[in-house]
Amino acid sequence: MSSPRVALFATCLTDTLYPETGKAVVSLLERLGCDVDFPLAQTCCGQLHYNTGYQEHARSLARDYATVFDGYDYVVAPSGSCGGMVREIHPGLCGTSPAVERTYELSEFLVDVLGVTDVGAYFPHRVTYHPTCHSLRMLGVGDKPLSLLRAVKGLELVELPQAEQCCGFGGTFALKNAETSTAMLADKMRCVQDTSAQVLSAGDNSCLMHIGGGLSRLRTGVRTVHLAEILASTEEEPWAAATR
Repeated sequence: MSSPRVALFATCLTDTLYPETGKAVVSLLERLGCDVDFPLAQTCCGQLHYNTGYQEHARSLARDYATVFDGYDYVVAPSGSCGGMVREIHPGLCGTSPAVERTYELSEFLVDVLGVTDVGAYFPHRVTYHPTCHSLRMLGVGDKPLSLLRAVKGLELVELPQAEQCCGFGGTFALKNAETSTAMLADKMRCVQDTSAQVLSAGDNSCLMHIGGGLSRLRTGVRTVHLAEILASTEEEPWAAATR
């Protein structure tokens, strides 16, 4: 049986600010037998434009997405937010396409398509998990990320109080409603600190950036690590930050 041909949709934030997450996705999927490609013509999913009222710009980007990712068996995104935009909003902008129908958030792809929860990862740290709004409410990934984390060797998973509560980022929401966003962030950080976790993980770098910035300013010592980087870590090739 041939290896599934998978395209990595890195997303803007990962590509520009958190490239280690993209590298981790490639490493993880190749370890699991996938043939992974990174289409260089990829760009934004259009969520920023759509949410701020520029629907024609978003429609143009949705059409580009359908073209760039056409022909792959699957498209995998390390973001429930961008994955949700593609699957739920793109069809309303310019109709459905094979690329849209084959797009999966990372944990969905691992559990639902590849049929695995134990990916051979090793991460000896105390971890808590924040289920991001779009992955939880738009894509409905449920406990798939938690199932993957529970199978990681050496990892101690602790429950995050009020886990389903938004962190306050919401893209431009954090800019337009800064005071409300900051109050929501404070609540989320308090819950994270109550777990005494060393690491906060999530499936979206946008939320990790928001929460991580607050935790850093408070000098809590809690690290924020994308789910993909935890799952890509092995005893032979551990999480890069742990070796620094």
